[in-house]
Amino acid sequence: QVRFVESGGGLVQLGGSVRLSCTASGSIRTLYTMGWHRQVPGKQRELVAVITSDGTTNYADAVKGRVTISRDNAKNTVNLQMNSVKPEDTAVYYCLARARTTVVAYVDNYWGQGTQVTVSS
Repeated sequence: QVRFVESGGGLVQLGGSVRLSCTASGSIRTLYTMGWHRQVPGKQRELVAVITSDGTTNYADAVKGRVTISRDNAKNTVNLQMNSVKPEDTAVYYCLARARTTVVAYVDNYWGQGTQVTVSS
C-alpha cells in the first residue's frame, strides 16, 4: 500500500555527517507523521526523530543537537541530517510514514526496508 525509496547511509567516519532521505508513495490518502527510527541487532527499534505534517518535530535525547529532520509535504519526503556521528549511531535506519491509505479506513504505521549506517573510526 505504501512504498518507500530510502537513500543515504553507508559508511561514515567518526565525527562526520550523514544525510538520509525517504520518499513515500503508493495508495496514500493522507500522510501524517514521518520520521526515522533505528535498530541494532538484539535491541528494540528506537526513535531517532519524527516530524508531523505541520512541522512539529520530536527528537530522541541521544541525538538532540546533532540531528535535524525536515520534510517536503508536496513530495512526501522526509530527510534526516545527522552530524558529529558517534559509534552508537551505527544501526539500520528505518523510515516511518503514518498514513491513511485508500485501501484501509484506519491510520497505520508503514515502514521502509531500512538503510544501514555504519560509523567507522
